Amino acid sequence: MGETRRTILITGASAGIGAALARECAGRGHDLILTARREGPLQALADDLAAKHGVTASVVVADLAEPGAPAALVEAMKTRGLRVDGLINNAGFSRTTGFLATEPDDHAAMIRVMLTAPVELSRLLLPGMVERGWGRVLNVASLAGQMPATGGDTLYGPIKSFLIKASQGLWLEMQGTGVHVTALCPGYTYTEFHDVNGSREQVSSAYPKWMWMEADRVARIGWEAVEANRPRVTPGFANNVLAALGGMLPDALALKMVGGHAKRLDRL
Repeated sequence: MGETRRTILITGASAGIGAALARECAGRGHDLILTARREGPLQALADDLAAKHGVTASVVVADLAEPGAPAALVEAMKTRGLRVDGLINNAGFSRTTGFLATEPDDHAAMIRVMLTAPVELSRLLLPGMVERGWGRVLNVASLAGQMPATGGDTLYGPIKSFLIKASQGLWLEMQGTGVHVTALCPGYTYTEFHDVNGSREQVSSAYPKWMWMEADRVARIGWEAVEANRPRVTPGFANNVLAALGGMLPDALALKMVGGHAKRLDRL
């Protein structure tokens, strides 16, 4: 990346992969802008990274589920004189209760947080990166975006598929500008994600330990892919095999779902 100190905006930075990416970027000497809904964890992380790495870590609280939140976030950063050199779209959540049992407001929030916000933030921040001749965009997608559709968390996979394709398109458009765009596609990762959506017990019993990854390793592989200007990266041998398998499966195959989570590959 060179010696120039850059500032990276990370959404959903209060925990999990977002916090791991903050640690990764701070360890490489980058200043940070951390945003999420919870100020307490954000500030604690910012203070810790500033003390350990000597970086500047700013906190801007925002709820990306709110309409207009991306524009308000960008305006808040401008007001504080914060310039964004890199954008990590990490914020996300899922609902595993099924399409008809999930409140429409929850579906709308999922779409705004994981689809609309990354698009709007990219559109708002990319012009400055292009103008300066340097920029980094990392969209945290998912292995779910490369696998057959599933029930339960019905919109999650399609949203992540969109994020992968949008990242690939942006990667093509940004060639020669100094801006790198990457989609990171983790598989099952040890974070609070499955605790929040209530699926911890199901996924822990459904998948062996060798299929799980630590958030810090996912973050390291993801940022290295950004620096190498790879449009998409699926970290881990098991994940790469599953991603390749998902791309080759005929329509007659799908993941048989039990309680909204994949148990085995089954012929329909």
